[in-house]
Amino acid sequence: MNTLNIIIPNRLIGQRVDVAIATMLPDYSRSKITAWLHSNQAVANKKPLKPKTKITGGEVITLTIKNEKINTWRAENIPLNIIFADDDIIVINKPAGLVTHPGAGNSSGTLANALLYFDPNLANLDRAGIVHRLDKNTSGLLVVARSKLAQKNLSEQLQAHQISRQYCAIIYGHMISGGSIDAPIGRDPRDRTKQAVVESGKPALTHYRIIERFAHHTHIKVILKTGRTHQIRVHLSHIGYPLIADTTYGGKIRFPKGAHKNLKYTLKNFKRQALHAQKLSLSHPISDIKMSWTVPLPNDMQTLLKSCKEYDIS
Repeated sequence: MNTLNIIIPNRLIGQRVDVAIATMLPDYSRSKITAWLHSNQAVANKKPLKPKTKITGGEVITLTIKNEKINTWRAENIPLNIIFADDDIIVINKPAGLVTHPGAGNSSGTLANALLYFDPNLANLDRAGIVHRLDKNTSGLLVVARSKLAQKNLSEQLQAHQISRQYCAIIYGHMISGGSIDAPIGRDPRDRTKQAVVESGKPALTHYRIIERFAHHTHIKVILKTGRTHQIRVHLSHIGYPLIADTTYGGKIRFPKGAHKNLKYTLKNFKRQALHAQKLSLSHPISDIKMSWTVPLPNDMQTLLKSCKEYDIS
């Protein structure tokens, strides 16, 4: 257990306590500081402080930080496709089939386990430095922080929609034009294991643009403006263009009437939703330099596209 005495400068008079402490301790997130305040771990004049308490000047805040075991995940020697790494961040091209972090039914063999082997210091960070996730069967780019300061900055960029995430998707249906889907997403009231467009959900905005049309399928670019669970999958299904092989939100395989046997074979043997996080752009959390990475489509999606081009005809 560590104890910090924080002298609040007069320039922060009138600010909320949570804002003032966050200013004085930039390595910690606002959510972490708020949790400390709610747990009565911040005291001034022997009185616990609440997040909304205003600074009046001259406060000396005693902050008691309990030693926390960040996680119990174990390091595992799992190969990683690292696109970029420095002292502050790691950018990874995640393959389809790899779970992002341990959870129910996946206690090992995840990206987080691999990261802890690559850099044991990540054990000191929440979720081994992972600031956003990709579904198990979605491939592509994601960024991992290597310090508390970098994790806090990247999380703030995500919340402010300053990290650009661009996906490629192959969908059922002949889409006529690009557009946007602005529809709230929350738990499906009929199936709590799924997400759905519901009035009580959180705001969600997805932009999509056509890359190439086929007779019964379309290759599109998707840009996330928010990051709700399963957002792309839910939104595209909501407008009637689900991802190929997304059995959760798209149902069974759809074979076009009179489909060529080669197209049927490809669709039948494509085993994950046709979604790939192809481009990632952000400001470096320490240097503030604008950075961007792009990776090609994985082989399975290239094969699917080739089959659509050759055999998806009316």
